Amino acid sequence: MTELLTGALIADGTGTPLRPADVLIDDHHITAVEPPGTLPEHHPRRDLTGLVLAPGFIDVHSHADNAPLLTEHDTTKILQGVTTEVVGNCGFSLAPRITTHAEVHNAFLQRLFPPLNTTWTSFAELFHATDAAGHITNHCPLIGHGTLRVAATGMTDAAPDADVLNHMRAMLEEGMTAGAFGLSSSLIYPPALFATTDELTALAAVLGGNGLYATHMRDEGHHLLDAIDEALRIGHVAGRTHLSHLKATAPREWDGMPDALDRIHQARETGHDVHQDVYPYTASSTTLTSVLPTDYLGGDSGHTLAKLTASTAHSELTAAIGYTTHWNRILIATTTSHRHEGRTLADIADARSTDPISALIDLLVTEELRVAMIHFSMHEDDLELALRDTRTMIGSDGLPPGSGGRPHPRMTGTFPRVLGRYVRERGVLELPEAIRRMTSLPAGAFRIPDRGLIAPGKVADLVAFDADTVVDVGDYQDPMRAPAGIPWVCLAGRTVVEGGDFLGTRVGTRLTPGA
Repeated sequence: MTELLTGALIADGTGTPLRPADVLIDDHHITAVEPPGTLPEHHPRRDLTGLVLAPGFIDVHSHADNAPLLTEHDTTKILQGVTTEVVGNCGFSLAPRITTHAEVHNAFLQRLFPPLNTTWTSFAELFHATDAAGHITNHCPLIGHGTLRVAATGMTDAAPDADVLNHMRAMLEEGMTAGAFGLSSSLIYPPALFATTDELTALAAVLGGNGLYATHMRDEGHHLLDAIDEALRIGHVAGRTHLSHLKATAPREWDGMPDALDRIHQARETGHDVHQDVYPYTASSTTLTSVLPTDYLGGDSGHTLAKLTASTAHSELTAAIGYTTHWNRILIATTTSHRHEGRTLADIADARSTDPISALIDLLVTEELRVAMIHFSMHEDDLELALRDTRTMIGSDGLPPGSGGRPHPRMTGTFPRVLGRYVRERGVLELPEAIRRMTSLPAGAFRIPDRGLIAPGKVADLVAFDADTVVDVGDYQDPMRAPAGIPWVCLAGRTVVEGGDFLGTRVGTRLTPGA
């Protein structure tokens, strides 16, 4: 299909100032970008007067791996103007799956994902299933270290021996051959938190010095700089390092962002290819089990539940976390029963006339550990400083779709929030630069082919938005509201959002990395 887009100001993804231009789409690609009125006018026209036309946004930190497998369409990203998502983050990917540890694999994934009918074992089989189901956005899958470890050893704190490590390396190589974009880790979740730097480096070596290592680092608080150093050592072996959702957590660590960025800048000056993403909120979101001490997480779910129901649990947890945790800053987002969603642990404890440790234990036990939380743990100054860094990209880090509840509003509002709050209202970024961070910068860093720019020859993944009104609408109590000010999105030249509504056709695809 040929279409001439007229009337818009172009933010072409390079960071250069907006300019008026007409854009010609022929079939799936952009074929011309010229001054207004210079292209032949016999083509069908779309008038975008008053809007900014940009490349489709790239969400570099998504957990929507399961979106193709859902019957209902996951529109949380496409309505934000996101046309490509990097999935498989934080060490969680849906493959590999070894039948020996199938039950443990399912329990591991259900700490993050809603229940899945897993019929695959390898990445090739997983990709066949998701491709057949259809993608709403383009997907760029990473291979999760946590899933590799569960497939090879189950949920254990034991270090893999040489045979097990070779098995993990072979599964990683299979995933890369099948079309994955790199290796991801999260070193705060079991079983990955028990992995040594040497284990991760041995896996990174499979990527041959030209691959990508993306990590939720081992520490985002007091030991943030040590965690950055570890990530850089592993990423140096892989080839490139991506630091997921860079942040400094907990009030005593606020103002830690300048030192973190200095450490990253020093690495770049020595030739290390390192970049990072942030989400535009001062609250994080993760599993509630992440507040537990490490010894509670050293086995499968049965081990953790046994520890929580032991007579010593209350005193142990009080000693370990009771005096350092701000319970009024922990908001329950999603539970399997959907009870307590939208309430803080402090509120739950008060309503029960009990203490927060007792409320924590009861909630985790009754929900069989499947609880997601929102944690208000960051400072606005640190966030804005990270946003200003020229190598910072944008990632939503939203919960997988289909979980229900009241997930973090970043699931529906990340990209319009950057454009509304941090560009238009606070002036942290200029609009062309914000668009570069969402488009060409991630396309280059993740080697996503033929996306990220409005230029002849590029795939016509595009978004048109109103720079004066674009805004996130969802909040922490009502997070699933679609954003405003994004009337039109197209994927590979096909309109998928019209008037702010998804048209119901899955035209995305699973991408494979470019050179």
